[in-house]
Amino acid sequence: MRAMSDSSAYERLSATLARIGHGEDASEYHGALCGALCVTKPDEIDLLRLIEHDEQAAPNDAETRRALVELRRETVEALQDSEMAFDLLLPDDEVALVPRVRALVSWCEGFLYGFASRPGLDLERLTEDAREIVRDLTEFTQAAVGEEDDPDIEETAYAELVEYVRVGAQLLYMELHPRPTLDPAQSQHLH
Repeated sequence: MRAMSDSSAYERLSATLARIGHGEDASEYHGALCGALCVTKPDEIDLLRLIEHDEQAAPNDAETRRALVELRRETVEALQDSEMAFDLLLPDDEVALVPRVRALVSWCEGFLYGFASRPGLDLERLTEDAREIVRDLTEFTQAAVGEEDDPDIEETAYAELVEYVRVGAQLLYMELHPRPTLDPAQSQHLH
């Protein structure tokens, strides 16, 4: 089960962000949230500062704040899920390919922005696999659909990119938030 895969979550986030005047894609916000969650404790993330919003908007709108707190909770649960339940918030597959690719690019840009939000983050301390994921996400910000490309091949490539980004983001999260392992000596005392 993928907790975040339904398009209604994407639509709800879009509506929430529209209430506070955020003109950017909901995918970018979700990416920024996921990147920030990799490097910052959830309660330390200012959910309204992840985005640029109109100064005239009501940033302390209780309904908006509740919706963003709930999104953060759901996202943390999904990222921590050992069954790999995490999914990206992207437009539904019924949407044309070009806007979906743009949304994936926005998600990657947002993720990298959120990931870089912690001052002093040393990428060299990450495993080589994790550094490669970060490099790949950086390259994916340049993704586009060519006018002459075969639509079936492009759909397949898009699906593969989404899956790579999904798994890569969750692996980065897991590397930066390792689960504690039981010391064999401690496990004997539990009996």
